[in-house]
Amino acid sequence: MPANRFNAFTDYGIGIGLRIPHYDHIMERKPVVDWFEIISENYMVDGGRPLAALDRILEQYRVVQHGVSMYFGNAARPNREHLKKLKALTKRTQTPWLSDHLCWGSVDGHYTHDLLPMPYTREAVEWTARNIREVQDTLGIPVAVENVSSYAEFHASEMTEWEFLNEVVERADCGILLDVNNIYVSSKNHGFDPYEYLAAVPAHRVAQIHIAGHTKFKKYLLDTHDHPVLDPVWKLYAHAIRRAGRTATLLEWDDRIPSFDEVHTEALKANRHLPHAEILAA
Repeated sequence: MPANRFNAFTDYGIGIGLRIPHYDHIMERKPVVDWFEIISENYMVDGGRPLAALDRILEQYRVVQHGVSMYFGNAARPNREHLKKLKALTKRTQTPWLSDHLCWGSVDGHYTHDLLPMPYTREAVEWTARNIREVQDTLGIPVAVENVSSYAEFHASEMTEWEFLNEVVERADCGILLDVNNIYVSSKNHGFDPYEYLAAVPAHRVAQIHIAGHTKFKKYLLDTHDHPVLDPVWKLYAHAIRRAGRTATLLEWDDRIPSFDEVHTEALKANRHLPHAEILAA
């Protein structure tokens, strides 16, 4: 099956998040890393240390942008000033695609700074797809939307999460950032089969995969990104790779961050599942 514009980056291999505690190690040791993922909002500034550090990284490494505040699921249209700054950053980094979350998080200019789950309704499909199309058209590069972990559901929902995801990406004609840890966390919190979710995802739209560690808290699993990937998530990742083929993969480790070498070693475990991956029928 030939590569498509959402999964045409098979040479990207395994990436890790660029985090401040690792700056000095990366600048001094110049470790071999396939690519770094940056949080776009950390670098949407006019100057200063963040951009200086980013420019040094760009001299040697490939960078992919990942956002946390686009809120595709907001009823309001995307903020034009935000898009202007984001486009300037994409030109600076030459990111081949850009990702953000399938969620909402602000109302009338008031921000929750959280990734809130969507009501899975047909009306929400329409406005979410509209917003993604506008962002993708403005930036001029492929956009991939990430499924979020969730701890509550809406009674108004008319479909499953994976049905909602599929409807949105088809209407928006965009890619998917498939977070297999989020699928596992939500499956335990809401009682669905994570493999049924994976089976329904259009494999040809999977542009990138996230893996991460999670934590059990009372009756819920929390998407904490603060320790190594657990076995059930690795198994889900292996299944995702068998469906989607060799796909750019990113390890998220955002709290209680250990040494660079420990994070990198954990990320490279994904290579066990990549070499012989073949794209199967979606």
